[in-house]
Amino acid sequence: MSTRKYISRLAIGGICTAVALAASACGAGAPASNSGTAGTNTVNVLVEAGGHAELTGVAEQCKKDAGVDVNFVELPYDGMFNRLSSEFSSGNVSFDVAALDSVWLPSFKDALQPIDEIFTDEAKKDIFPSLVKEANVDGHFIGLPAWTNAEIILYRKDLFEDAKNKADFQAKYGYELAAPTTWKQYQDISEFFTKDGMYGTDVKGGVETEWLAHVLQAGSPMVLDGDKVVIDNAAHKEALDFYVSLTKSAPAGAAQVDWAAAQNLFNQGQTAMTRFWAHAYRQIPKDSPVAGKVGTAPMIAGSAGIGGVPGPWYLTVPKATKNTEAAKKFVQCAYDHNSLGVESSLGLASRISAFEKYQDKEGYESFGPLIETLNGEATATRPATEKWQQIVDTVLVPMLQKAVAGGDSATLLADAKKQIEDLLK
Repeated sequence: MSTRKYISRLAIGGICTAVALAASACGAGAPASNSGTAGTNTVNVLVEAGGHAELTGVAEQCKKDAGVDVNFVELPYDGMFNRLSSEFSSGNVSFDVAALDSVWLPSFKDALQPIDEIFTDEAKKDIFPSLVKEANVDGHFIGLPAWTNAEIILYRKDLFEDAKNKADFQAKYGYELAAPTTWKQYQDISEFFTKDGMYGTDVKGGVETEWLAHVLQAGSPMVLDGDKVVIDNAAHKEALDFYVSLTKSAPAGAAQVDWAAAQNLFNQGQTAMTRFWAHAYRQIPKDSPVAGKVGTAPMIAGSAGIGGVPGPWYLTVPKATKNTEAAKKFVQCAYDHNSLGVESSLGLASRISAFEKYQDKEGYESFGPLIETLNGEATATRPATEKWQQIVDTVLVPMLQKAVAGGDSATLLADAKKQIEDLLK
């Protein structure tokens, strides 16, 4: 299961919620609206199901502030790319604004209008640096980040603060038990808590993002450096060896563990730590055995410092819309009222000030570590290639599954390099 699919399904569970101020369509089978007539104040906004809730408050506020009415058209993640490809290719779009997964920007860049006027110097200071960089394609800003996410550390605060655990850990490892900040500390703590039917951590062989975060922490661009495939360099091997080393402190069957499985392990009290998307902290069920017992910390750091892989979605305006003025008003509203997304079911934003507004409030303890991770010196977005998802699905995940099952890392990385070079030809 991809990162994007997982988060979108978690956000609203596939349920379509009506927006009071406008009609709303649900699912791929919903009738498509025609793009707004030129000069009207109604915009059709195409969103993946998980993003609808994030933008509901923005839509309501935009009606008040700018007189813009919003029709949301929702599609499941699996069908959205094909819908976008078809409409962009035809030049006849049924939407005025589209929320795009970050990995789709390279594929659709030629069909999108520049929105440079929204990226003022002040705005750029309030958006995480990696997202400002990703939104700029071929010298123009083509997408405004509506919300973003990254992995942080979730850990069992009750276990870490237990007096006996603290004393035993100090005696064995020679330093104080606390939330890990380095690879070595994460390894030690994982090993320490693997006992009595519990595991120190999980290893997610079914997804690529976590290993790629460790690649960044080791000081290398992930997989590609420009047009050059660098997946077989020393940093990628170091990160893979570290990742695989944790299998001895994780439940068996790591090759099949994905986001949903890892979240379930932690929420059921079977792992003492997990590296996980920050939004999950606020979604721990109240009847979970770990509810009220979880602490948060920034993503761990390698030799290059703290590094994570952001998971942003961008609001874009197609060149083919007849309603550019109202569409750009909506995108501006999404920037101006970005903090409203924090109150949604997914509970995320993209502006630094929006996260800071909530970080000291009870229940939002994940926001401080998320800010630190997104500002990490090694944090970077995925490579800007339209082949990225194909690389993930056909090369990276199968390689990781073989690695955590005991495959030789150097051989696997060399094979992956050849496969990726063939895909990019």
